[in-house]
Amino acid sequence: MRILQVNKFYYRRGGDCVVAQRTESMLREHGHEVAVFAMDYPLNDPSPWSKYFATEVNFDRSRVRGFKRMMGWGDITASFKRLLGEFKPDVVHLHNIHSYISPVVARLAHEHGCRVVWTMHDYKLICPGYTCTRDDAACHACFQRKWNVILHRCMKGSKVASIAAYVEAKKWNRDRLQGWVDRFICPSHYMAKCLHDAGFDDDKVTVLTNCVDRLPNEIVTERDDYYCYAGRLSEEKGVDNLLEVAATLPMHIKVAGTGPLEQAMHERYGQCDNIEFLGQLNGEQVSQLLAHARFSVMPSEWPENNPLSVIESLCLGTPVVGTHMGGIPELIDYSNGIVARPMALGTALEQANMRTWDYREISRDAVELFDPKLYYDRLMKIYES
Repeated sequence: MRILQVNKFYYRRGGDCVVAQRTESMLREHGHEVAVFAMDYPLNDPSPWSKYFATEVNFDRSRVRGFKRMMGWGDITASFKRLLGEFKPDVVHLHNIHSYISPVVARLAHEHGCRVVWTMHDYKLICPGYTCTRDDAACHACFQRKWNVILHRCMKGSKVASIAAYVEAKKWNRDRLQGWVDRFICPSHYMAKCLHDAGFDDDKVTVLTNCVDRLPNEIVTERDDYYCYAGRLSEEKGVDNLLEVAATLPMHIKVAGTGPLEQAMHERYGQCDNIEFLGQLNGEQVSQLLAHARFSVMPSEWPENNPLSVIESLCLGTPVVGTHMGGIPELIDYSNGIVARPMALGTALEQANMRTWDYREISRDAVELFDPKLYYDRLMKIYES
């Protein structure tokens, strides 16, 4: 098959980019012809398809230009049409495309006669503010009435940004998108339920959990005396709450990642003997960190979809303490971790540290669920059905 993968960035910026690039590699390994489309950006990985990429937009430098891209105006249409015409894909697989690419590509692919599938990496289609949270609580107000994004100023607390998000949501509304997209792929049952609650057609929605890009060769059974967090240092990830709790506990935690809270976290907890900041690690370094930890922690305070860090941890045999948010509880049971409310995180960490874990069994069960071959087989059925 000829398959076009579309994501707004083409480097390992976040989970959406990781999944998109993993899917690209997987398809090539199985003999398919694969092209990619993204926004031109200095940090992008090299690609023979970059000559087709949409020009870069920067919302900080030009809100007007950024708004035009959100609406699908400007050069984005010509760039994408050119690639469609020259590559002639059978399937166009969309990933994270809002704002920097625009859902206009779904319409263009549909009009070109391609089968269009779209992986839901976040809640943007049903929540203009992305997070489905407000005032530190779950919020589904925009599922039916997008006007709420303006009412509550959900976009960065800004009325202007919230109005722009509202206009974007009204233009790329549910009925239009369902007319152009053959299948919406939800990595979690939680995401699928959210689409259902927002009025999407169940026949258009398929659950396909993420996978690992490679299976572990062996499992470390003698673990070092630490637990770890690997991810973005940002408010919604619950890192502040995690470190506030960790500072009161005797266990040693290693923290990998960067983000907007990095400096504040260093200033507040940099002198704590039991908190170690590792900074940004590459994929292999993160795997080594997880593989030798007693357990890992996913302390999110917003509804995570299907976090790769949890899946990778479990496949390496490392149990996970996760918060009861979004799709996290779908991945964790008593045999491979502990699920707790954010306010009970400290107790869960202590319990995880005291328990004896069967690392081999955790890995065996996870590998069976998140095997890349199983993911590929299911993805092909979605492409072909």
